[in-house]
Amino acid sequence: MASLKQILPTLFIGLVFLAATFTETLARTSLVTLPMRDQVIVNMANPDATLVEETRTLTLQEGVNRIDFSWQGVRIDRDSIGLTVLSHPDQVTVLSVSFPPEGSALTWDVFSKSALQVKARIHYLLSGIDRLVTYKAVTDPEETRFDLESFLVLRNFSGEDFDDAGFVLNSGRPFTSATRHQETKRILFFQKDSIPVTKTLVWDAAHMPHEPDKLDYTVGIPVSYSFSNDAKTGLGSHMMSPGKTRVFQDDGQDSTIFLGEDQLELTPVGEKIDLRLSDSRDISVARHRMDTRRLNMKKNTKGSLQMYDEQVRDRITIRNFKDKPVTLKIIEHIEGQWEPVDINAEYTLKDSGTLEFMVGLKPGEKREIIMIYRVKNIFAVRFNRFNRVNPI
Repeated sequence: MASLKQILPTLFIGLVFLAATFTETLARTSLVTLPMRDQVIVNMANPDATLVEETRTLTLQEGVNRIDFSWQGVRIDRDSIGLTVLSHPDQVTVLSVSFPPEGSALTWDVFSKSALQVKARIHYLLSGIDRLVTYKAVTDPEETRFDLESFLVLRNFSGEDFDDAGFVLNSGRPFTSATRHQETKRILFFQKDSIPVTKTLVWDAAHMPHEPDKLDYTVGIPVSYSFSNDAKTGLGSHMMSPGKTRVFQDDGQDSTIFLGEDQLELTPVGEKIDLRLSDSRDISVARHRMDTRRLNMKKNTKGSLQMYDEQVRDRITIRNFKDKPVTLKIIEHIEGQWEPVDINAEYTLKDSGTLEFMVGLKPGEKREIIMIYRVKNIFAVRFNRFNRVNPI
């Protein structure tokens, strides 16, 4: 067995070698000061999470470079932080990331084959910054065109300041703005003039009274304005974000009249936008059932009625009391299996039981829609009662 005197010199030489190796490693590890941001993109397409992408120029030394990143007082999700080398990816490698225990900070170890400058992107999810989109539309006196403005209300309570950052909403083009912590600002996002718009009054038989003359109040017909998010209207460059829309009318005297407001829904390119604003009491619609007849009655061997068809005759009377022409959409619903017999107006079948009539009325005009149709295979009440399937 070797004596202690023989072991000590060998141990001393080993410690000296380790110390030299450690010193050499430290000498090859460079501390890199994180430079100012060259560019910042704030992506707010997702209303629940804001993605921030910072581009910076890093000056690296040959060997291992240590980069510190801290976010004290800023509401960053630390699990979302990442570093991507954009230039010279074959020369630079991100070795590791570590989180010191003392707070909101991390350290990247980045290896570089030579001394050089590289473009790098730091990305993370930031909370406390959100946005609202609002719209203002002004119609011409004839209510045939819109001048539309879209505003972004940006609210920043994230703890971070942004100078000349690029903001992205949905698939629209980025726009540049600055925002400070605890700041709320309203930004004009886009503006389009002279958008073709259609004013439509909608009477739905499922929701409107059929005999308004018997009521002790004047029934209003819902009014909507519709236009398309496409190139023909001057829009169509991006998806329309949801937001409150206030509509005004130019009164021809250098002022406007407030018509109403509605929530514009998320609208992809090529889709139609409908804004329901108010009720018009210058149009009246009355619906009366004029006649019903039973046909093709089927009885059992005891002479009891089992099934029959029913032919129905309905009359819809429409009056325009305005001094302007209007377009009225009439929506009718027919339940069960049915077939048309004689309907004196053109209609669109939206589904098996929903009919839409587009009725154009001149000033002061009165029109009638006569619907004669047959509902087939109606079960008699007694038969239906005794052949009902009970729920399990």
